[in-house]
Amino acid sequence: MRVVFAPDKFAGTLSAVEAASAMATGWARRAPGDELVQVPMSDGGPGFIDVLHAALGGELDVLTVTDPYGQPVPAAVLLAGDTAYVEGAQAVGLHLTDVADRRPEHATTRGLGQLLAHALDSGASRVVLGLGGSATNDAGAGMLAALGATCTAGALDEGPAGLSTVTSVALDAARSRVKGVELVLASDVDNPLLGINGTTKIHGPGKGLREERLVTVDGWLQRFAETTDRKLASQKGAGAAGGAGFALMLLGGTRSPGVSVVAEAVGLEERLQGADLVVTGEGAFDFSSRSGKVPYGVAEIAAQHLVPCIALAGQVLVGSREMRALGVESAYSLVELVGEQRALGAPAEALAELATRTARTWSR
Repeated sequence: MRVVFAPDKFAGTLSAVEAASAMATGWARRAPGDELVQVPMSDGGPGFIDVLHAALGGELDVLTVTDPYGQPVPAAVLLAGDTAYVEGAQAVGLHLTDVADRRPEHATTRGLGQLLAHALDSGASRVVLGLGGSATNDAGAGMLAALGATCTAGALDEGPAGLSTVTSVALDAARSRVKGVELVLASDVDNPLLGINGTTKIHGPGKGLREERLVTVDGWLQRFAETTDRKLASQKGAGAAGGAGFALMLLGGTRSPGVSVVAEAVGLEERLQGADLVVTGEGAFDFSSRSGKVPYGVAEIAAQHLVPCIALAGQVLVGSREMRALGVESAYSLVELVGEQRALGAPAEALAELATRTARTWSR
């Protein structure tokens, strides 16, 4: 029996690479004769570079950039052939700042611009930017500033608050920096920039924006959009990473679902050839997984090849009907098996144990 393990990270406990390894280790204990294939996945958020480096090899260029509040933080650009890969969360990730220290109205994407500038300087003809898990909500203005964009009044690199008085934006220098380079934004969300389904309303509270400030901050982003290109603000993915997707579109970038970008890069479809089962997973498997998350994306690809798909997760928060709507035959919870304390204290061994038990049901 050929089993393909294609999980996302288990946020806060295991990277996707570690999760796939733990699943395969546990499965082999029960079914040592099965052919086990590990294909760690990502949706463009934290772990994007690790997954691609494990699959593609290539060269990691390590550098120091600024985090959302101007503090130095290490990051890396992956160079593989003529493509450079950038993980936005390394520069602007929510995990970089303690909850008590978050000031989302002043968080900037300048560090993301520094990463992109390094990728451009590498000579790559194509740059793929994974956008997800960001602490920022500045419509990518800080990133544009790092590439040479300027404004009259206000400031581009002081977070959304800096956009409150912007009257015009000059993008020529930034566009010149990316001329001749294909830009791909890989994200797990398809929200537009503005409005009731926009990045501020949907993702702002999770970054620390207070409910009573959402309309004001959204208004600042609207002002920025009106001084650049209001039509692009309604595009799917413009709201990715607090609107960094919008800024990349201003530079000519195109958006693709992050899980699809990664699946193509790591050759998931090819690895599914002859497979009898696909095992995916993530920290919390819930109905939001349908919005560009790894389990739904993997299940879709598995269905195209008529391969059943199951999920192992930290928590399973959907019923059987919702599960099947996501294309997953069955889902198994780590917390239900070993308890929350052990799942967090020894996550790799606990996930391996869950895989062993699951193999009893699914391995022939």
